[in-house]
Amino acid sequence: MFFGETAINLDAKGRLAVPMRYRNDLKEQCGNHMVLTYSAFDTGALNLYLVQEWQRVRDEVMALPSRNPAHRALQRRLVGSATAVEPDGSGRILLPPSLREFAGLEKRIVMLGMGSRFEIWNENTLNQKRIEENLDEQASEAIDRLVL
Repeated sequence: MFFGETAINLDAKGRLAVPMRYRNDLKEQCGNHMVLTYSAFDTGALNLYLVQEWQRVRDEVMALPSRNPAHRALQRRLVGSATAVEPDGSGRILLPPSLREFAGLEKRIVMLGMGSRFEIWNENTLNQKRIEENLDEQASEAIDRLVL
């Protein structure tokens, strides 16, 4: 279970250094085999999945009837654009240029541990999103039932 926020500088080649606190867990849980793809619902973010979690997500998405245009769009966005990644000897992951460009990832990024996956954001985009989000106005019945 991954959680927490880490600000990271991308290097000149578009690589992010996986935070030290996650490296052993990633090696143990997935042998450092991960999949990077677009976020299903947030423009400006990428999702980094451990390979086992990715396989579950991929199978669910691909099981959707492809005759539905929204299903096809989701399949293209998540599965068609996914790429396998592994940290190099220095613990860095290369973010492909097309994914970096789409998400607006430049020098300063933020990696968020989100349970079984990570979200990768441009730092400014994430900060702006946090300002704009108002959970009081957007609260669902499920959120209303939480005791926080």
